[in-house]
Amino acid sequence: MPMMSKRELPHRIVVTGARGQLGRSLCALLTDAAVLAIDVDEADIRDGDQVIPLIAGFQPDVVIHAAAWTDVDGAERDPDAAYAVNAVGTQNVALACQRAGAAMVYVSTNEVFDGRASRPYREWDQPAPISVYARSKWAGERIAQMLLNQLYIVRTAWVYAPGGNNFPSKIIAAADRLGRLRVVDDEFGNPTYAPDLAAAIVQLISTGRFGIYHLTNEGVCSRYEWAREVLRLSGREHIPLTPIPSSEWKRAAQPPLRAILANTAAAALGIRLRPWREALVDYFGADSRK
Repeated sequence: MPMMSKRELPHRIVVTGARGQLGRSLCALLTDAAVLAIDVDEADIRDGDQVIPLIAGFQPDVVIHAAAWTDVDGAERDPDAAYAVNAVGTQNVALACQRAGAAMVYVSTNEVFDGRASRPYREWDQPAPISVYARSKWAGERIAQMLLNQLYIVRTAWVYAPGGNNFPSKIIAAADRLGRLRVVDDEFGNPTYAPDLAAAIVQLISTGRFGIYHLTNEGVCSRYEWAREVLRLSGREHIPLTPIPSSEWKRAAQPPLRAILANTAAAALGIRLRPWREALVDYFGADSRK
């Protein structure tokens, strides 16, 4: 595939996980391209005999692989299922790209890092995943790197979108159900609005600059700070909110406590996402228009 100029969007694009938060946001943006939207009803990415000919037959320029097993705690209980989607499924999508001569965008996670660094993680830092989910996503990164030269790895964090099952929607539901909340204040990350992430990915695939990228909304907060802002913007400031350490919130998986991503590589190309608080305001505006 020839190197693309900075402003040339690929003409034929496959989006996997098309009905997920990021997938829906991508499909809403890609109106000027021919798009094959794939989710579980169209093809099971775990089945190579099914998904490889489907993708390759479309002859895409780029495949944006947003499909993933994202149930972090569920992955601890069923590792084989997580690897089947995030590793084997990714291998099948990469093999389809290989057959079609297409580039691939592999959407990965901040959780490939262990969160023990004293500074934000840059694209070239060595991953050290500590959960089954994170290890399965890193396996997907490595498989894609082994199979493809035309590859963008996009790591992101704490993704949410209108209509999705995400942190803001869960906070609101719990606030309404319980009347009070306890939220951890020692886990930090980058809340990322899916429409902003989708726009950044579309910019990225128009550059032809393959590599590893960290794409999140700018700024950092704790889960507690994010919850507090969600309550404020949703008119629920009166709900009591108590900060607690992560040791008091028992989970099957241990998340990295400071897996904060720094956008270095994409920023060098002029690709930046706005501050997370601004994006959260838009999220509530979009939800109110539904």
